[in-house]
Amino acid sequence: MGSKEGFSETTIPCLLLLFCLGCKCLASEFAVTQTATVKVDATPELARKIPDTLFGLFFEEINHAGAGGIWAELVSNRGFEAGGPHTPSNIHPWSTIGDDSSIFVATDRSSCFSRNIIALRMEVLCNDCPADGVGIYNPGFWGMNIEDGKTYNLVFYVKSPETADLRVSLTSPDGLQNLASINITVSGTSNWIKMEHKLVAEGTNRTSRLQITTNKKGVIWFDQISLMPADTYRGHGFRTDLISMLLDLKPRFLRFPGGCFVEGEWLRNAFRWRESIGPWEERPGHFGDVWHYWTDDGLGYYEYLQLSEDLGAAPVWVFNNGISHHDEVDTAVIAPFVKDVLDSLEFAKGSANSTWGSVRAAMGHPEPFPLKYVAIGNEDCWKKHYRGNYLKFYNAIREAYPDIQMISNCDGSSRRLDHPADLFDFHVYTDSRTLFSMRNTFDRTSRDGPKAFVSEYAVWQHDAGKGSLLASLAEAAFLTGLERNSDIVQMASYAPLFVNSNDRKWNPDAIVFNTWQHYGTPSYWMQTLFRESSGAMVHPVAINSRYSGSLAASAITWQDSGNNSFLRVKASSISCIRLNLKDFATLVSKALVQIVNFGWHTVTVRISTIGLQASVNALGSTATVLTSGNVMDENSFSHPKKVVPVKRQLRNAAESMQVRLAPHSLTSFDLALAQSTLVTLAEKNDEYLRSEI
Repeated sequence: MGSKEGFSETTIPCLLLLFCLGCKCLASEFAVTQTATVKVDATPELARKIPDTLFGLFFEEINHAGAGGIWAELVSNRGFEAGGPHTPSNIHPWSTIGDDSSIFVATDRSSCFSRNIIALRMEVLCNDCPADGVGIYNPGFWGMNIEDGKTYNLVFYVKSPETADLRVSLTSPDGLQNLASINITVSGTSNWIKMEHKLVAEGTNRTSRLQITTNKKGVIWFDQISLMPADTYRGHGFRTDLISMLLDLKPRFLRFPGGCFVEGEWLRNAFRWRESIGPWEERPGHFGDVWHYWTDDGLGYYEYLQLSEDLGAAPVWVFNNGISHHDEVDTAVIAPFVKDVLDSLEFAKGSANSTWGSVRAAMGHPEPFPLKYVAIGNEDCWKKHYRGNYLKFYNAIREAYPDIQMISNCDGSSRRLDHPADLFDFHVYTDSRTLFSMRNTFDRTSRDGPKAFVSEYAVWQHDAGKGSLLASLAEAAFLTGLERNSDIVQMASYAPLFVNSNDRKWNPDAIVFNTWQHYGTPSYWMQTLFRESSGAMVHPVAINSRYSGSLAASAITWQDSGNNSFLRVKASSISCIRLNLKDFATLVSKALVQIVNFGWHTVTVRISTIGLQASVNALGSTATVLTSGNVMDENSFSHPKKVVPVKRQLRNAAESMQVRLAPHSLTSFDLALAQSTLVTLAEKNDEYLRSEI
């Protein structure tokens, strides 16, 4: 929360002195070509509170973000359903160990699960099978990351009319390296048996496979074969390393599960919440025909709600409103879809004694989830039946759940909506120059209508690459405009969030990963610089410069959990200036200044402030620079830290409150009591960063 108290009139001279740490030396690095003055008015009467929900996350099942991504299940197509309900069907990516003379496999409809009836029948034909046996294997999602000493939970269902001896192993892709094995005897029975075992790896292989073999002739059926790491985040099934990246953003909301994933190319392939809850073995899964891959829906509606809770983020449930990309339900017969959504809300919000709340409770969460936001469809405003369908959903939800905030797909940024809504959805994917120019988009939006939810924004076209420095700077400028207009903009999230490097359906994305590695793009690191904005106080900022067409600015103050006060000023061409001030009473005073230059010229920025009312101790300083040798520079697996924070100390005091900004850069100064360090987001070998400050 922001603070209006605890400041004194000594702030300005102290701040001037503090800010000069390093500024003069920085000035010597670049020739002066442009100048600018950024004026911050921190007068308490002019401050305005930013919504607590301003910056959050949008998760869509795209690019294998969930299946083969944050959802830690290692087996792909674990229930053999991906080939469809007709048999025989394709069992990809499962394959056989042994030739046609020794083994025959095919799907049939013998499963013990009524909602996913497909099972795999394996017939061993050889009387004298190879010593290593014959069987089946699954390579997971482009290989399974198996790590030495870690435990993996194996669950599968099996039946065999005669006693069968199985060997379940984790091996290298060619089967030659054995990482873990267990021998299992299946008693001859006509009934399905659930097997649960733990495999402890004795070796590491990033592209392993799971295999099940036998060397005894006979027939064996398998179904619902799962392998999960034992160390998922809070035991909830999420990949810990990827969740840590989300936690570092301090998100205030999580929008899920799409996106186009919610709609489907056709309604028959749209996300169905009912089919994604309950025991994982009983979930039928579905083919996401927009992004063209199968999901077992282990990451389902319940798990999305759980993930929101784990992140401390408000859930935003995007549901299908009877419309896909190619077909629509007429409003006259939309009632079953409305009932379905009301049931989904009861599942999330109902008591443990309610019909659907009891299902949630049985899954391990007796307390309701704090679901407050729902989006009625996704990008459907122009569709024939959208408005009619929307009103059916809106009226039914308003009557049953008056507290829920409803989000329309229609853009209300330039004209008033013709239907009731609490928020309107705004999406923008464009080039960097256009997005930079859109920093003033909401300046003229009516303040009398619903609030704006900028649920999808990103630089997307030719200058985006796979996540360029230039893209991140334009996005930061756009966000300064959202902060400034946060009286009308209530929520905003970057998109897409994740991409598995083996399935790039969309570029760029905030976080890139494979089976065992991950890195943040410059756009990810840019967002970390806005993580204190939600719930802060925003202050008026004025820019005076002939170069102002390439500058944008915002200023905020806030308090951290230790009751320390901060001021952040962002000027962006972004030029982004951020000042952090800790309350002097804590004996840890700070000032953090962030400056981004979006243009091609070096800019000398002078900062003036009025209205600050806190004393600042004039010792110590840290700084951060986000830049690189080329505006199109990106991070990668081979160079994951090409554009990331690197700390350095500022050691000299300067004589004036002045900063010279390198072209296309973000510079952040953190002025503190005890010590000063320089944090840089740039290439380590950058001559500018190697210089003594």
